[in-house]
Amino acid sequence: MSESIGFIGLGIMGRGMARNLLKAGYPVRVWNRTAARMDELAADGAVPTASPADLAAQSTVIITCVSDTPDVEAVLLGAEGAPPAVIDGVRAGALVIDMSTISPQATRRMAARLAEKGAAMLDAPVSGGSEGAARGTLSIMVGGQAEAVARALPVLQAMGKTITHIGGHGAGQMAKLVNQVLVVVNMLAVGEALLFAQAGGLDLHKTLEAVKNGAAGSWMLSNRGPQVLARDWRPGFMIDLQEKDLRLVLQAADELAVPLPATSLVFHYYRALQAAGLGREGNHALVKALERLAGFEIGAKTDG
Repeated sequence: MSESIGFIGLGIMGRGMARNLLKAGYPVRVWNRTAARMDELAADGAVPTASPADLAAQSTVIITCVSDTPDVEAVLLGAEGAPPAVIDGVRAGALVIDMSTISPQATRRMAARLAEKGAAMLDAPVSGGSEGAARGTLSIMVGGQAEAVARALPVLQAMGKTITHIGGHGAGQMAKLVNQVLVVVNMLAVGEALLFAQAGGLDLHKTLEAVKNGAAGSWMLSNRGPQVLARDWRPGFMIDLQEKDLRLVLQAADELAVPLPATSLVFHYYRALQAAGLGREGNHALVKALERLAGFEIGAKTDG
């Protein structure tokens, strides 16, 4: 196994992804702003590093999985007050794989900057939540040159089950934004349906079982519906990050002059939930915005 992996970003998603690379037998160096998370991975065999530049200097493949466009720019290209960046240590011939969800336009700019150093870049955002990250079953949408994708494939297969090369730089990010439109509008439908079932006096567990494998079935319904019924708001993906992704969607939609009314509505529901201090709850807590409109909670007794 010739590649040496450097992994930057050990959050909800990154921890599971990095562990799967270790399980696949890759040597993995790690860097994270919160050093304690590096210690967690060190117990599994990863090697902590001093900075993104230090990590890049010792790695042939550098993977980033951080929160937002400015965070990716800081670790790859540098920012005031930030530690030395990947571009300061990256070697010619290295491959950078950004698995965050960020701006497609910024992705193309960063790929061009890294190319000046002789490094290739892929944008490879993921879907599947923390469950998929832990199990190595993520869906990965890839943008970049075909030869870089072919090189990256064994690495990506250690983390994901469905890997699709969408197109050139930025195409992976655009596909992820498409994914997020589907996720949140679907979650809106799940919330409305459960509220409707509640008001109609149905047994919610039996109703979920009745519909989840038919035409109305979906990943969000099967995986997040039971969490809603259990009032379990632990995040597979946080509201704060989902709101950020929808901001990217709406920015791109504005540039493309595409109307996305349902996505815009969900974006503002998430904004309201953030204002209520719920930003670190799972994205399925979208139903709480609907519950406030309805005046009752899913799973609670109503007068309906």
